[in-house]
Amino acid sequence: MKFNVNQQDLQQALNYCQGVIEKRSTLPILSNILLDAQNKKLTITATDLDLIFIHQVNNIEVVEEGKTTTTSSIMYDIVRKFSSGKKINLTLNENKLHLESEKSIFNLNCLSPSEFPLTDEDFNQNQFSIKSKQLLKLLNKCKFSISNDETRHYLSGIYLHQNEVEDKNYLTAVATDSHRMSISKIRLDKKIDFEPIILPKKTIFQLCSLLDTYEGEVKISNIKSKIKFELDNSILISKLIDGKFPNYIQVIPKNNDKKLEVSLNQFLASVDRVASVSLDKKDGVKFNLKKDILDLSVNNTSSGDGKETLTVKFDHDLEISFNSRYLIDVASQLDGDQIELFLKDTGSPALIKDPGDFDSIFVVMPMKG
Repeated sequence: MKFNVNQQDLQQALNYCQGVIEKRSTLPILSNILLDAQNKKLTITATDLDLIFIHQVNNIEVVEEGKTTTTSSIMYDIVRKFSSGKKINLTLNENKLHLESEKSIFNLNCLSPSEFPLTDEDFNQNQFSIKSKQLLKLLNKCKFSISNDETRHYLSGIYLHQNEVEDKNYLTAVATDSHRMSISKIRLDKKIDFEPIILPKKTIFQLCSLLDTYEGEVKISNIKSKIKFELDNSILISKLIDGKFPNYIQVIPKNNDKKLEVSLNQFLASVDRVASVSLDKKDGVKFNLKKDILDLSVNNTSSGDGKETLTVKFDHDLEISFNSRYLIDVASQLDGDQIELFLKDTGSPALIKDPGDFDSIFVVMPMKG
């Protein structure tokens, strides 16, 4: 095997692989990436057995076709330290991968490509396409609400499903950790053949990093326990979370009639500032609401207290406390200039809406005390 590749192209591909490969894998081959050079293309594959990432670098000069595997983290560390955009020559000599760029020469140990686990499954049924930025929107608006609780594995991902509202079809994403919930949907041109799934957290973060730099269509297809995302030069295949997602519709507050309207930037900055006085962020930010005035305060017995007053639109008297982190997470994902909180009473969850995106809503439980 012998080929040349541009440093930036190789660095970007290896960077994506870092997110897939487990740092402490028990099988040495899983710390490796599979490199396959043929037909003017370099195909790089990384897997942790639950997630498979395949990336193609096109239009490279292949002098001699072949494949091998080498340690992903070491190769990435070397390649990213080479001069940006320069040519890298790679040659396989017996069991060493020889890397050469400018005045640098490295020889990396390799493992046989026959040891590398590859699955070949037919995903061609049930395929639909979605714009990359729409999919990224769904994931970004929900991913911060994913649960970290290992015991309830069915909450440690995003629930994706198709639903119909007033004869329109939507792809809807939901995530909750039982203290807060995010729901976001995007309109589909037509009804699709898509069974409801729960997408694992690691897959979501990997997908977000791919979609961040990608403009175009994403092809999605799923078979029973796996899903496949296809971009122009990348493919991500992931196992799904096995479990039943709770009925989230019944958690959405129905009669929260006390509407609080406030400038998004002011609200975000104020909550963030007031919360600074508390080190562990477990102290609630207390809302003291009177007509058109919101007093925000945090009181921490060991570090002190802070208070700010905001001019808002509100017609009632109410006291309620929230975890500041939850409010900041939601507010950071809103598109409009305002944030709208629909409240009921001190002990009931708040419904948060974004005037800039009618297709996303958030629910946040209040804190006791």
